[in-house]
Amino acid sequence: MFSTATPQRPLPSSPLLAADAPRSGESDDDHRASRDIAATLKLLADTLAPQRRVVHAGDVIYQAGERFGNLYVMNSGFFKLVTLSPDGREQVVSLKFRGDWLGFDGIAQGAYSCDAVAMDTGDVWVIRYDTLLGACFRCPELLTALHTAMSREIGRDRDSLMSVCTLPADARVAEFLRQWAQSLAQRGLRSDQITLRMTRAEIGNYLGMTLETVSRALSKLARDKVIDFAEKGRRDIRIPNVRALSTFIQRCLSPVPTLQ
Repeated sequence: MFSTATPQRPLPSSPLLAADAPRSGESDDDHRASRDIAATLKLLADTLAPQRRVVHAGDVIYQAGERFGNLYVMNSGFFKLVTLSPDGREQVVSLKFRGDWLGFDGIAQGAYSCDAVAMDTGDVWVIRYDTLLGACFRCPELLTALHTAMSREIGRDRDSLMSVCTLPADARVAEFLRQWAQSLAQRGLRSDQITLRMTRAEIGNYLGMTLETVSRALSKLARDKVIDFAEKGRRDIRIPNVRALSTFIQRCLSPVPTLQ
């Protein structure tokens, strides 16, 4: 269980917070997002001195039903939020990256409504909610950062729902890869090659598809030269041109011409 005591470590300094110049192939919007994330992390470090905890793949940060008390900010790593249906089925409901916050689901009812699980080694900052609220009164910039994080989560949940509800299977997988690559780019990381931290079954669970449908969609993307698989394994995916994913999605949505 993640909540067992771990020693507090000194917070990382400038290398983790640096985002001074666009990287090769990085758009202005991506660079701006990367810079904003770095600025928010620095603000949190300077005003709250949050506890830092290192987690590894499979570690549970909090569980559904656990009493709410903390928010968590991702400094590095990849995370998923998982909930259980009444019949015991596990459902992946959200993915989180560097700069994202975890725990908003616990505010309303006083208890977390899902499990937050690390997908690889990561660095999590633990922030007591009551301490955060007190600091927001003294630091308006911190309140703005909190509201921005909440707004961003609402927007991403809306986009994810729209994808599941409106896109055909192949386009849904392409959109999943596009959003993953975009999330990496917005954090100053390379987006032309990604390592999927989820199995095909987990991707299907997240997208409302079967494992076989996900595999077929990935194979079609590879045949169309939109992606290709690295030699070491099919979890490593190269994306030569992220814009090609958007073009593929539009092509999937275009009506098929009929013969007159």
